[in-house]
Amino acid sequence: MRVLFVCLGNICRSPTAEGVLRHKLREAGLADQIEVASAGTGDWHVGSAPDRRSQAAAKQRGYDLSAQRAQQVTRADFATYDLILAMDHNNLRNLKALQPARSKAELDLFLRRYQSEIDEVPDPYHDGDQGFEYVLDLIERASDLLVVELKGRL
Repeated sequence: MRVLFVCLGNICRSPTAEGVLRHKLREAGLADQIEVASAGTGDWHVGSAPDRRSQAAAKQRGYDLSAQRAQQVTRADFATYDLILAMDHNNLRNLKALQPARSKAELDLFLRRYQSEIDEVPDPYHDGDQGFEYVLDLIERASDLLVVELKGRL
């Protein structure tokens, strides 16, 4: 099973989701059965580490994002990943436009699938530190439910 998280630049939301889910899968003993990655629909941060504020907020909660590097989603990802989760409606729309006609990859909004209150992870890039903490709160709660679903699919 392979999961890909997607946001705009792959430096804030999607690398945070990747790091959180990897950690939770290790805790659940599923890390060797489920591959997790992240990408952005835009290309301007390719090769960059996650935003320092994302890394700092994640590190305070025990998640290490330091080895990650931004990459742009490609058409090939739709053949590689089983589940592709977008952080917001704009990124989901961009993914649907890029998705090959015969792709079997399942696309959805991350929060719509795993939370009831809101369906988008807000972009914290232009917010203060509290925006990054809020994003982590949302991602942690949704990731707990995602782990349960993934375990059931194995």
